[in-house]
Amino acid sequence: MSHCRATAYVLVAGLACVSCSKRASFQESERQAEPTSSSRSPRERGLDGAVGPARGLDADANILPSDARVGSWNILLISIDSLRADMPWAGYSRPIAPRLTSLHAQSISYSHAYATSSFTSKSIAGILSGRYPSELLRTGNFFTKYLAPSEFICTSLAAQNVPCVAAHAHAYFGKGQSGFESGFQSWKLVPNIAFNYQTDPYITSDRLTTLGIEMLGQLAQSSSNGKPFFAWLHYMDPHDEYQSHKESPHFGTRPRDLYDEEVFFSDLSIGKLLDFVNAQPWSARTAIIVTADHGEAFGEHGVTRHAHELWEELIHVPLFFFVPGRAARVIEAPRGHVDLAPTFVEWLGATPIQDLQGGSLSPEVGGAVAPLRDVISDLPEDEYNERRRALIHSSLSPAGAQTLFKLIAYGADTRFSLYNLTEDPKEATDLVRQQPSLFAEMRTLYREASARIKDIPPRGGIPSHARKD
Repeated sequence: MSHCRATAYVLVAGLACVSCSKRASFQESERQAEPTSSSRSPRERGLDGAVGPARGLDADANILPSDARVGSWNILLISIDSLRADMPWAGYSRPIAPRLTSLHAQSISYSHAYATSSFTSKSIAGILSGRYPSELLRTGNFFTKYLAPSEFICTSLAAQNVPCVAAHAHAYFGKGQSGFESGFQSWKLVPNIAFNYQTDPYITSDRLTTLGIEMLGQLAQSSSNGKPFFAWLHYMDPHDEYQSHKESPHFGTRPRDLYDEEVFFSDLSIGKLLDFVNAQPWSARTAIIVTADHGEAFGEHGVTRHAHELWEELIHVPLFFFVPGRAARVIEAPRGHVDLAPTFVEWLGATPIQDLQGGSLSPEVGGAVAPLRDVISDLPEDEYNERRRALIHSSLSPAGAQTLFKLIAYGADTRFSLYNLTEDPKEATDLVRQQPSLFAEMRTLYREASARIKDIPPRGGIPSHARKD
């Protein structure tokens, strides 16, 4: 949320275990990874190339039946602010999220998921609209306010009597601040928190879970007709400032040590929410989606916290779907947060919304082959950010091995950097000068993708006190 840019480390979120006592039909399955390796050039495959199914799993064997795929799922979205991608389920050595790790083991997960942007006010917009922040009617403030309710999916869902509810723990989510509340019939905020423009000094995960349980209970009582609902909780505690917790193991005093305690504390509270959901009669028809709004930096690329840039530590995020009765698997095709809105609309049985930038993940979450497509992360200019935009492109070799390339554009596309993420995941070697033909191909792909984004300037321009680069 904050706009410090000293030194950086990025974090992306994931989610934990639901007790299976109420989910007798669900059997834990061993995660099966899709094949991956490197290739030579983006043009070695067409844009309609595809990654094969999880090893040992027939591409059609696990597809959701049509009655389960469309119009019969509740959606519970759990987003965790500043949660890095390098969580225990991705190989991190500290056991900082046992409940999330357990849930992840039962989920369909994306190993190359990307946030829409690198800080909350731009990234959440992509989740709730299926569009990029640069094309939404908005102000030019760092804490952006969105001005067109019709651009958000819950406005459309409300018109179709599909209830949307949400609970939050930062004052930016207070009514009238962000514009995200459009279409929500219930929009709750943890009490007694003030708007802090620099950091998040509060401990709120336990109170947010209490608020969320209350909200979900009221929703269930008022929706006895079985109509699907969309519920969203956004946990804040991994956001700086990083605080120690008596409930957590203590790892040290460095920022990452304290951050890990914050993740552990959040995980405890999320576990209580999951226990509640698991005990409800509607749990068997509830899909739980876990992700982060962005990552967090701890010195990588000279950055701390988040915002300002689009490095991997800032935009590569956890994303997984726990769907009762569905076998766990890993999908390696890159995906972005703009794909969530059309997925939610489809699963809720609502009328599809036209002209969304994302595409529904429903078929591949159900077991179908995941086609490759390019992913965009978008950081529009505002009072503290220079414009950035990144293209993540997956290339397949003739043997089917995957390589991820990433092009970052700076300012008005006046400067670029290029990385082979498969061979150089820390983005240490810029390939713009080393591989000019690769750069030319990636720049063409970027321009084609960027041309599909209808950029609009922020209403009222950029505030006069300007950026602090």
